[in-house]
Amino acid sequence: MIKRILVLIAIVLALGACSKDHEGTDNPGSGSGDVTGGVTDVTPVVSDLTVNLTTDKACYNPGEKVHFTADNMPSGAKIRYRSMNKLIDKVDASGNAWAWTAPAIDFTGYLVDVYRTKSDGTEVILGTIAVDVSSDWTRFPRYGFVATFGAEKTIEVIQEEMTSLNRYHINGVQFQDWHNKHHWPLGGTRDHLEEVYKDIANRDVYTNVVKNYIAVQHSYGMKSMFYNLCYGALDDAASDGVKEEWYIYKGTNHSEKDYHDLPSSWKSDIYLLDPANKEWQAYMAQRNDDVYVNFDFDGYQIDQLGNRGDRYDYNGNKVNLPKGYASFIEAMKAKHPQKRLVMNAVAQYGASQIAGTGDVDFLYNEVWGDEANYNDLRTIIRANDAYSNHSLKTVFAAYMNYNMDNASFNTSGVLLTDAVMFALGGSHLELGGDHMLCREYFPYAGLKMTDALKTAMIHYYDFMTAYQNLLRGGGEEQTMALTTTNSNLKLNAWPPQTGAVTAYAKMVGGKQVIHLLNFRNADSTSWRDTNGTMPEPALLTDISFNLSVSGSVSRVWVASPDQLAGASQELAFEQKSGMISFVLPSLKYWTMIVVEYK
Repeated sequence: MIKRILVLIAIVLALGACSKDHEGTDNPGSGSGDVTGGVTDVTPVVSDLTVNLTTDKACYNPGEKVHFTADNMPSGAKIRYRSMNKLIDKVDASGNAWAWTAPAIDFTGYLVDVYRTKSDGTEVILGTIAVDVSSDWTRFPRYGFVATFGAEKTIEVIQEEMTSLNRYHINGVQFQDWHNKHHWPLGGTRDHLEEVYKDIANRDVYTNVVKNYIAVQHSYGMKSMFYNLCYGALDDAASDGVKEEWYIYKGTNHSEKDYHDLPSSWKSDIYLLDPANKEWQAYMAQRNDDVYVNFDFDGYQIDQLGNRGDRYDYNGNKVNLPKGYASFIEAMKAKHPQKRLVMNAVAQYGASQIAGTGDVDFLYNEVWGDEANYNDLRTIIRANDAYSNHSLKTVFAAYMNYNMDNASFNTSGVLLTDAVMFALGGSHLELGGDHMLCREYFPYAGLKMTDALKTAMIHYYDFMTAYQNLLRGGGEEQTMALTTTNSNLKLNAWPPQTGAVTAYAKMVGGKQVIHLLNFRNADSTSWRDTNGTMPEPALLTDISFNLSVSGSVSRVWVASPDQLAGASQELAFEQKSGMISFVLPSLKYWTMIVVEYK
């Protein structure tokens, strides 16, 4: 693993309340030393979120037309387009529908806000929405899922579901449990598809529903990925041409196949094969060819079942599953080089081998109880960066509130986990067409999203998309010094601690980016919030900070998914003797501070 410099935050606590006026204190940069610069005249910004915005796609090519709609555009409103905090364009609003030509620069996030200006000069944010201009969705993957394909999924229902995912800017969708059999995905044959067939749980799957999902997703610019294990077969596989010599076994004498136990009401248990077996690879490559001929899928989401312990092939040789995963991926890519591939690294099992193929398009980690700490998420992202030579992004399959049932998700637990994942540069597979994910069995819908969570998630996904170049654009973790004059506020360096605000900092493209994550009221440092007990953090306002800087600062600005619907806000600051002082307007779950240099 490439070793980077860990974040170090020197905490200096002083008596006194937060104040915008630091003159006369002993803090460097707050009255001592020569004044070297600063900004004092900034526009006040407030929000009145009465305008809901939508776009016609989840992502766009450079130069493509972006079509917007607003449900309640007031007279006198203006529309502003910004990349990070840089103004790209500003126009007067005229009507509830309009178009904007995306700039020619590829792989860039934008935040579009509708606002008005009060007579005293204060800007009022009325609504925001992000735009992703990226010619390849895997550069900044935002992964969702669909998992139910019954008769109730009419074209109207599918359209409604995908409209919802589009508002979250989901640009790739995983089709879970869509197939007939793991070893024979099609319902029917290559030349004669069945109109309806049964999935592994004996649920009805309608072929036209699968096709309609793909078509509607493509109309939104989303990509469609079919799910399947790399090594699964049902108990009738021999009749479909699967050979005994291809399986993996629990002992050396091929007397007991390895298998994954499933409920007796389901079609079958799943028996496991050697992913490195060349005949099995050729068999599955042909089955996938049958799929691609009949369905317009964009790629294959490959799954595994984690570390199986010692397992053996038919001839008694110990099987190296991670090496087999790599061999399987390479065989699938060779058969269909234009199709995308993603493979699950369950609890990081096989992660280096999967990334090392160079044939997967991002890295996908299903995380469990032995990776339950927030710091484990950072460890995984750093490992994935090293495995892929910093070329692939990380998506977490992470199941929230796992022990809860027939209830609503705990909003505070979900938002704090997403705040950490997004701040670290990862993303979270969690949003489905008709429900939010809470178990490894994707069709399970035992927990519901409250209206408050749905609204908050729109802001969080807008934020991740709009600021993707700062959040997911690389950079180096940074050593810095941040201090506060608030004696009631405890700051700590990464990793998170309960009772404190945790700071995580990077230098990205010459910009100093500091993420403040609020764990003051947290009841644990586990992202899982297994029983839904994570408390809502108390809002902090007007927090005075001093920050050591490495040069002459031109601008300090902040943005948060919890405030102003993610719109950026420039801050007044003073620079003296290698230090800047500023007042942070607010911190709920997560606020991002950005320092730009001259």
